[in-house]
Amino acid sequence: MTRPRRSLFFKYFITLFVAVVVPLVLGAITEAWFAFRDNRLYLNEILQVEARSAADRIQAFTDGIRDQLGWVVQFPWTEGEDDRRRIDGLRLLQQVPAVVSLSMIDPSGIERVFVSRVSMNRAGRGSDMSADPPVAGARANRVWYGPVHYRRDSEPYMQIAVAGNRAAAGVVVADINLKLIWDIIAAIKIGDTGHALVLDDAGRLIAHPDISLVLRSGAGAGDLSRLKSSVSEANGSAVSTTGEDGKSVVALAVRAPNVGWTVIAEQPVLEAYESIRAALWRSVILIFIGIVFSLVLAYWRACRMWGPIRQLEKGVERIGMGQFDHRITIQSRDELEQLAARFNQMAEELGTSQQKSERINRLKQFLAPQVAELVEHSDPRLLDGQRREVVAIFGDLRGFTAFSARAEPDAVMAVLRQYYEAIGAVTARHEATLIRFAGDGVMVLVNAPVTCESPADRGVRLAIDMQAAVQSLAGTWSAGGSAIGFGVGVATGAATVGTLGYQGRLDYTAIGSVVNLASRLCSLAGDGQVLLDSAVRERVGNGFALSSIGERPIKGYDRALEIFAVNGRNMSASGLGPAGDSSLERPRQGLALAETT
Repeated sequence: MTRPRRSLFFKYFITLFVAVVVPLVLGAITEAWFAFRDNRLYLNEILQVEARSAADRIQAFTDGIRDQLGWVVQFPWTEGEDDRRRIDGLRLLQQVPAVVSLSMIDPSGIERVFVSRVSMNRAGRGSDMSADPPVAGARANRVWYGPVHYRRDSEPYMQIAVAGNRAAAGVVVADINLKLIWDIIAAIKIGDTGHALVLDDAGRLIAHPDISLVLRSGAGAGDLSRLKSSVSEANGSAVSTTGEDGKSVVALAVRAPNVGWTVIAEQPVLEAYESIRAALWRSVILIFIGIVFSLVLAYWRACRMWGPIRQLEKGVERIGMGQFDHRITIQSRDELEQLAARFNQMAEELGTSQQKSERINRLKQFLAPQVAELVEHSDPRLLDGQRREVVAIFGDLRGFTAFSARAEPDAVMAVLRQYYEAIGAVTARHEATLIRFAGDGVMVLVNAPVTCESPADRGVRLAIDMQAAVQSLAGTWSAGGSAIGFGVGVATGAATVGTLGYQGRLDYTAIGSVVNLASRLCSLAGDGQVLLDSAVRERVGNGFALSSIGERPIKGYDRALEIFAVNGRNMSASGLGPAGDSSLERPRQGLALAETT
């Protein structure tokens, strides 16, 4: 038997393992992807809100200074009010801490008042500032925001110039200390370590929670410019990049519209995706547990499937060896248990069939195959002893004793083998019962154990065919130098039929005078003759060409009995002649047991 390339256990194990692990892995990957997407959206929203909040507060900071400066230049400039303007300037310095100094420019562009926290105040006609960028810018746009600069290479400053609503109101220019924006930026907390920072267009740091970085007078502007560039390219979306400290961050940039600064809100990547990592670790642990569980489950299920199948395989192998008593016990409460029950049922039926086949084979030893089948499938009591009207046919070879004395054993066995085969074929064709072979003698019964219509007719036809079959063989034997003939005796009457013997050996036979009479007629028959008793003659009527050969004394009978010879067409066709030569010996020792006295 060809062994399978892969065992069923392996296939079930892999299938069940994959069926559990693959959905689990796909589910974990899908869950991780959605969690990452949701976390990214949430992070983008948080950074957007914080950055926008900082930008709005910076906007409010500069707008507040602008409005305060606007009050200073709301009235037309007149002569003799420098002191009043100076007082207004000093009040403004007190009210707005971010304003470091203040210059008031009259409509002609001449500085009239200058007040400062760090320089000497002055009033009166000063220098002409009409061409300075703050004055020109304020006159052009009413409000002008100057670039960020670092005074004494430390704190960032900028100028804000505001022009009055009327040209006669003049212009006010203020120096603003941007260090105060630190309060706005320092208040922003994103997660545990996330923060915001503010850069100008040149990438210089204006505000940062770590004030020491701001006080470095714009040092590290290159790194900040790179950060500003990479974040600004995302157009308001969070991106992963390298922060100002060289660490990986997720950052988002928003523009402060009035001053053009860039507010960046950032959070370290490790902190930003902490929930994702936690989710991934949970997924990994779940996958590991799932793999272990699937291994155990797949192994258990594969064993549950593979074990019964192996039992069935071994069961089939033992049934094939003829062990029909082998049974399988499977208690799985499913189709496998049902299959085992079917298997046991099949084994039982095969055992029954084998026993029946063996009985039929035994019956075929002395019954025609079709008769044996009929007996097997009919009432088994057919083989029981009973009284039955039968036709007994005896036949034996003439000259066989002399032949066997001269011939080699192989030649004798070859003749007997051909003889038995011919008699057996004819008996089977006529559905008669071949009782036995005994040397060169043969005994056949008709109408027992299976009944048939017109048993006498069938018996005569059988005897004629037996004679014809053996005569055809006798011609072959004669060609080899052996003079062997064949005689047949047929009688009908009541006999006791049934099995006879002991447990180790049983034979089906018939006992009665009809058997003895058929045997005696066979002894009287010459080569090529078929002799019948008067009872057979009466039964067959005119169906056959018969002729009386007169009354002859029969051993065991008180008076002579009339005997008839078959002269029908079959006999003519087979070349059978009249009563044979009485010199031919009639060895019938083998059939003596079938006769009764």
